[in-house]
Amino acid sequence: MTTPVTGLGTTPATGGAQPKPQSLARASGSMAIATIVSRVSGLLSKLLLITIIGSGTLNDSYQAATTLPTMINELLLGGVLTSVAIPLLVRAEKEDGDGGESYAQWLITMSAVLLGAGTVVAVLCAPLLTGLFTGDADQANPALVTAFAYLVLPGIVFYGLSALLGAILNTKGVFGLPTWAPVLNNVVVILTLGVYWLVPGEISLDPVRMGEPKLLVLGIGTMLGVAVQATVMLPAMRRSGIRFRWRWGWDRRLAEFGGLAFWVLLYVALGFVSMIVLTRVALNGEGALTAYNYQWLVAQVPYGVLGVSLLTALMPKMSRAAAANDVDALVGDLSLGNRMSSILLMPFSALLTVSGVAIGIAVFSHGASGLEGGERMGAALALSAFGLVPYAITLLQLRVFYALKDARTPTLIQAVIVAVRIALLYVFLEISPPDKLAVGVSIAMSLSFVVGALVGQLWLRIRLGRLRTGYTAWTVCLTVVASAIAFAAATGLAWLLVRVLGLEAPVAKAWVEVVVQTAVGLPLSFALLALFRVPEVTPALDKVLRLVRRR
Repeated sequence: MTTPVTGLGTTPATGGAQPKPQSLARASGSMAIATIVSRVSGLLSKLLLITIIGSGTLNDSYQAATTLPTMINELLLGGVLTSVAIPLLVRAEKEDGDGGESYAQWLITMSAVLLGAGTVVAVLCAPLLTGLFTGDADQANPALVTAFAYLVLPGIVFYGLSALLGAILNTKGVFGLPTWAPVLNNVVVILTLGVYWLVPGEISLDPVRMGEPKLLVLGIGTMLGVAVQATVMLPAMRRSGIRFRWRWGWDRRLAEFGGLAFWVLLYVALGFVSMIVLTRVALNGEGALTAYNYQWLVAQVPYGVLGVSLLTALMPKMSRAAAANDVDALVGDLSLGNRMSSILLMPFSALLTVSGVAIGIAVFSHGASGLEGGERMGAALALSAFGLVPYAITLLQLRVFYALKDARTPTLIQAVIVAVRIALLYVFLEISPPDKLAVGVSIAMSLSFVVGALVGQLWLRIRLGRLRTGYTAWTVCLTVVASAIAFAAATGLAWLLVRVLGLEAPVAKAWVEVVVQTAVGLPLSFALLALFRVPEVTPALDKVLRLVRRR
């Protein structure tokens, strides 16, 4: 279970090994199914966490601490590896006499040393990092955040190696295990929470005692989940033909990605600053950081299943069009991706908007969280779900620049997004009461992606010329209308059913609303899009049906 590092966005990608065209659909479908299982198991672990420890200071402190290793890993190496070094591994596999094995060994050696050194420094500087993230926030408990940080920061090395080993396996055509590995992480965390519940005692907040069994179980168990996620890929490395041994020295290909690496690191650093500000602001409201992270996790499920697989399919096409200087084909792929993102994700955005509060109550109001905690998360989800489609479009636009071998422009766009986000975060900090701050933080994140999508579209218009924006805007409008009609009908039916059944309990009412609005609203949205004769709705539905039939 990892805390969403949403301030960083998605790590930029410039390329990498691609599945063969004939296997792309199967690989994409398999990854989508693995993503579903990963998201569901992640949600289950989050549900158990909030049920057991609630959504107050204890959970906020845990969320703040577990954000640190993922962010530091990205700042140290993660962005560079996935964006720049891995494509060179593909080239080495084709050009080197040993099939790229020596380069892979050198890459793993270099990464392990850098990540190990960074981990040691981060652990030694845990109190400083805690101060950087918590500041003088009202709801922060710096001592508890620091205690958790000491236990979870060793996970930095495992986060980095997990990403690296997974990417290397992808270059060998192995997609299943790297995609399923996070599920094992979630399983370990679920078992950890079970042990935590069974261990007697409580985690004291004043004073914080590092040796308390519950504190040790929760912190070490979280770190072990990441360790399992990384180590489970080692046998697959050997089966794929890569025999590891330490390889030292300088590789000439380092010079080839120095310039790109600078811009990628700057991209990640901007996200790092953004997440620091978001954490500091959110910690001024009780449970705000926890509510924000949980609503983001829920909102990312449809994107992780549908949006990521769409990008996986489009990235090779855009890269080939860019390499051939075929601007028309590149613009066509971009326009198609924007329209498909809207068709696939807008109905889910509408579902989250209409059912957000009900989802929060139904799923997250149990145990120590209570009804208030569930409502806080649900409100944050409902009022920020409008950012789902702009988020997907922004990431697609960034990939167009990377297909053009331009790492500079995405960083500049990231700078605009981060500047807008930080300004909005402080505005909401000033105007929002503490119990509504989770909503303000979530809205600030979504609005920043709206700005990012607009800026990216304008920048691409200047770079590539006409982008068929009118056609895309018309498709977006149709998806909005179809989703609005469908979920208005679904909401009315849910209200009627609640009245007929005479339900009074908030959780029971919430479950009825969620089930009815999902079962009626989503199919009706796609049916209306088909009725409106939106051309892309047929391949979109075919994609979903193929995933279902394959399983």
